[in-house]
Amino acid sequence: MSSSPSNIKLSCIIDDDDVYVNLIRRIIDLKSLSENLLIFKNGREALDYFKILLATIDSPLFPEIILLDLNMPIMDGWEFLKEFTQISPPSGLKTTLYVVSSSIDPYEIERAKAHFLVKDYLIKPVNLDDFEMLFRSKIA
Repeated sequence: MSSSPSNIKLSCIIDDDDVYVNLIRRIIDLKSLSENLLIFKNGREALDYFKILLATIDSPLFPEIILLDLNMPIMDGWEFLKEFTQISPPSGLKTTLYVVSSSIDPYEIERAKAHFLVKDYLIKPVNLDDFEMLFRSKIA
């Protein structure tokens, strides 16, 4: 696949695994999958940021793709999803949310996929081609 510049302006990773985050950041940079990247170590940091952003938004500065881990300290992915539904972005902003977790528990996978905000559930480590396709399909 070519490394043409992305039409995705902003994406977001919410994950406390530094190794995973650094790997994904490198892939996004190398493949030009997103112009900018937000990184949060837990759901609370992300939610606080999004609340401030939505209170002051005057341009589409909201992430087009969010990669959310489930198991994090302070606020996990489930709590984030619950609270995030209360502050949904303005209509016109299209955010695609993927749960990315090392859990292979069928209950967690089905629970995540059943959530109306979750586009899909990806199991770590994510295959490079699948990861790139996820970003490319967003701009297709």
